[in-house]
Amino acid sequence: MALSPMNVTQPAAFDTARAARVLSEIRTAGLSGQRAPAAPRPVIEESWERMLRHGVDPDHDRRSGLLSPEEVRRRRETSALRHVLPVLREALLSVADVTQHIMVVADDEGRVLWREGSAPVLRRADGLGLELGADWREDVVGTNAVGTPAVTGCPVQVFAAEHFVRSHTTWTCAGAPVRDPRDGRLLGVVDVSGPLRTMHPATLSWVGSVAKLAEARLRELHLRSLERLRAVAAPVLARIDGRALVVDRDGWTAAVTGMPYTDRTTLPKSPSAGPEWLPALGMCSVEPLAEGWLVRAADEPEPAGAIRVVLDLRQPRRWSVQVRGSAGSWARDLSPRHAELLHLLAVHRSGRTAAGLAEDMFGDRARTVTVRAEMSRVRRYLGGVLEHRPYRFREDAEIEVALPDDPRDLLPHSSAPAVTERRTGRC
Repeated sequence: MALSPMNVTQPAAFDTARAARVLSEIRTAGLSGQRAPAAPRPVIEESWERMLRHGVDPDHDRRSGLLSPEEVRRRRETSALRHVLPVLREALLSVADVTQHIMVVADDEGRVLWREGSAPVLRRADGLGLELGADWREDVVGTNAVGTPAVTGCPVQVFAAEHFVRSHTTWTCAGAPVRDPRDGRLLGVVDVSGPLRTMHPATLSWVGSVAKLAEARLRELHLRSLERLRAVAAPVLARIDGRALVVDRDGWTAAVTGMPYTDRTTLPKSPSAGPEWLPALGMCSVEPLAEGWLVRAADEPEPAGAIRVVLDLRQPRRWSVQVRGSAGSWARDLSPRHAELLHLLAVHRSGRTAAGLAEDMFGDRARTVTVRAEMSRVRRYLGGVLEHRPYRFREDAEIEVALPDDPRDLLPHSSAPAVTERRTGRC
């Protein structure tokens, strides 16, 4: 049986000291190749395996350089997480002094941008290198509840000797990813950390729920911003003949005229006023409007030509697709689910039915409704490249897939049976 801290209990209370001793024995045995008294939890065991492959030293604390105060300020000002700090503080800091914990908020690169809570615990965190501007990616400091949730895409608690690096084994932490509710992109991780004795079995559920509250707040703010842009767009679009739409700076649609409504239009990474080729519309005229863009679709047909698709899956949580054609090129970051789907379609160039993809993703051919809904979202920005019945890349498209050096690092968050088989070499 995989050991969880929750397995080691007394009738009256959770015995942190006993759990820590048993986990220490498991860690020592596991990292030395000896027989362990019990198996570590799967999420911890998989993380330890990644650390060994990446050459992280379990006996030496490795730290990268801190960001400068100026760079921390710059990242704070550009991070969407700044909008949900009041939610995080209210939910996590109200009991921090009582429980002797701190709240840590890191960006999508694992850099600590905010760190608040119990003053004595903050001083202890300094000794562990958990400072403002520190890099707490998993492959830098080992298994931890900032870097590991960013890799797995799920809330993770790391208790005592479940930490890969020995100097962290007196610490406990629980962290959860915060995603952009619009497209699933990782924005960062919120973490509650503290000394070993302060760990509570409910901490992980608590932190995970707060991360969901933060995502709900971000969704609400986005809808409000689209409403403001829609109010500006309405009189402008009323005077335009032909196809046009108004989108925010990230391409999310506020209003349209003369064309079907779509949630989002893929824009260049750095759009500017003037002619632009957009994958769903062809040649367009782009003009700034309030906090977004007015996009007018041209009447001439989209130029034809060879298409090259580059699917980049090399870095955890940094997946992207780039399309290059005679009319130009564009790129888009991918959510975890879309990265899985496009990888499977790249593997199966002849195509997959909805039932086939359901089996690949969930091991259940009946879950076609979920697959069709996700593929509908994918085709909104890859409609010119993807075909359906069955789902597949266009035959004339050249597909390049950039994979991690080690197959075991392929989409580490994924539990899809077809991805797991490729990751473990069983296909």
